[in-house]
Amino acid sequence: MKNILREKILRGEKTIGTFFTLGSGSAAECLGLSGLDYIIIDTEHASFGPQDVLEFSRAAKLYGTTPLARAQDISRASILKLLDAGAMGLIIPCINTLEEAQQIVNYGKYAPQGQRGVAPSAGTDFWMAEYAQQGLEHYFETCNRETILFPQCETLGCLENLEKIVALDGIDGIFVGPFDLSTGMGIPGQFYRSEFKDALRHIQAVCAKAGKPSMIYAASEAAVEEAFAMGYTSVTYATDSQMLITTYKNALKGLK
Repeated sequence: MKNILREKILRGEKTIGTFFTLGSGSAAECLGLSGLDYIIIDTEHASFGPQDVLEFSRAAKLYGTTPLARAQDISRASILKLLDAGAMGLIIPCINTLEEAQQIVNYGKYAPQGQRGVAPSAGTDFWMAEYAQQGLEHYFETCNRETILFPQCETLGCLENLEKIVALDGIDGIFVGPFDLSTGMGIPGQFYRSEFKDALRHIQAVCAKAGKPSMIYAASEAAVEEAFAMGYTSVTYATDSQMLITTYKNALKGLK
């Protein structure tokens, strides 16, 4: 079991992914062929379930693209099933407190870090891979290391409790949702506001101080460049559906 995205982050590489919403194995393969480092299969806003994550994860892995998934919520079933289906990391939305972050670890990491349920599954190579043939302790250690858990900082509660959440053993980094975060701050979509930019810098600085990666969504190329300039480890650029629409719209302008 090897999380290629995690290895790139540890090497200090800039990584770029996108939210996966189109919903087919072929689309996931095409995104892999594009050279994206990862996709985030969105089970929060898109109409996907664990079976879909299973298909899309397999397709992404064909071309070395790391499949992540955004969970529906912080429930045991939401977290466990996505990991068992093959997601190599999770983005968990709407986190407010340290206690909620601890629940993520409990459900998403094996003992001794957490309490993840133990069973052979597609996400664990049905225990046939070499790393799963060396006893449960080695198996747990490998999965805990390679499976990354990122609470989504999109609420004032998460912003206020950020230092404690980031410091928690088993939390591997933070993912910033700028639209919800700006809405929570009372300035929806006003990303130019100084207080919003200060919040983004604060999140990045807290993660950097803790030695953990920071990820953020960006809706434009300019926003991607700004996020990297701020020091963010990784940027999730738009959604696949937005890119498809925009690409054809721009092409048609010159063709008609």
